[in-house]
Amino acid sequence: MSAIYDSIIDGVKKKRKKIALLIDPDKFKSATALKNGIAAGVDYIFVGGSLLSEGSLQRCVETIKKTTDIPLVLFPGSTDQIDPHADGILFLSLISGRNPDNLIGKHVASAPILKKTSLEIIPTGYMLIDGGNITSASYMSNTIPIPFNKSDIAVCTAMAGEMLGLKLIYLDTGSGALKHVSPAMVKEVKKNINIPLIAGGGIKTAENAYDLCTAGADMIVIGTVAEQSPELISEIASAVRQSSDYIAATKE
Repeated sequence: MSAIYDSIIDGVKKKRKKIALLIDPDKFKSATALKNGIAAGVDYIFVGGSLLSEGSLQRCVETIKKTTDIPLVLFPGSTDQIDPHADGILFLSLISGRNPDNLIGKHVASAPILKKTSLEIIPTGYMLIDGGNITSASYMSNTIPIPFNKSDIAVCTAMAGEMLGLKLIYLDTGSGALKHVSPAMVKEVKKNINIPLIAGGGIKTAENAYDLCTAGADMIVIGTVAEQSPELISEIASAVRQSSDYIAATKE
């Protein structure tokens, strides 16, 4: 089963950019962001967080599944963030760090659990990029992000991830980051890999999303801005679609 990944690949082939709404169960206090995301036509809903202290993953997944049939993909921060009622899971390998737990250790622990589910498992090279502050992702993973202006390191890391057989590369400055990954880095990474590229973290405006998509991101992920200003989701989604139209026009 590879419906979710196939849809991502189809978007890449057709040069149609995608947008995912990231929902942190800890911050899922109201359904406003979810409702706005559905209305805006987001392509995927990601669920997960670096640390769950208050929210219930199960309750969050159950609510979303009852509300929409948009593909629900787990974005796990730990091995306990697995719910068989989701549609898929990003099987994250933190290739930007050197913490063996996040490279293979947690995967070994979660493999027998995932084997018993029908979740679509998508091997993903997860790369933390410095977004101007220490985020929960970098703190909880005990890793140092790739420096913001070191595109060469990001390129080599992404290429290695692809050579290892990973199916997606995800550049992330983390939830609550002061800034998003630079379009220059996105452009360089995209030029050097042949698998889909995702960018997330620090995306606050429609212009941010547009710039990242036109630079080469195949999908952008919004989380914090959706929680704090859910009214902006539609605007950002429109910018993603406009970037697709721009890219299609320039290729003609």
